[in-house]
Amino acid sequence: MKTFVILSDSHGRRGALDRVSSLFGENDFIVHLGDGAGDMRKTAEEYPEKTFVLRGNCDMTYAPEETVIEAERVRILCCHGHRFGVKSGLGRLAARAKELDCDAALYGHTHRAAIERVDGVLLVNPGALGSFSCPSYAYMVVHGDKITATIVPLA
Repeated sequence: MKTFVILSDSHGRRGALDRVSSLFGENDFIVHLGDGAGDMRKTAEEYPEKTFVLRGNCDMTYAPEETVIEAERVRILCCHGHRFGVKSGLGRLAARAKELDCDAALYGHTHRAAIERVDGVLLVNPGALGSFSCPSYAYMVVHGDKITATIVPLA
């Protein structure tokens, strides 16, 4: 069994990130999906082997725009989502995940938490950690070929 803490769109609001940082040591993967990639410097230094930081449309960093994580028997595409037009629909993101033989895709950009399936691909958006109204993150468990994701509000 592998566990994930999934963050996105912190936009420099370190207070919210500090509120979830106690979870980082006890999970197998820490994923930040962009727009606040710089907020993850300390975490990446402390947990370099399990921290994945992606570049969002507001980031000025050399982080990758997408990566694939393999955990147990699943492949997971991680990206910010803006390159796939996620504000207009999730079809292009699901198609990219299938192209890379991924079972799931993690994305941000919309600031709206969501878990849904499109064309057989599980799509997880943790929402915006830096949101003023309802900050959230996602917790995900992979066990064999099964994936379970949950949105966790910080409010």
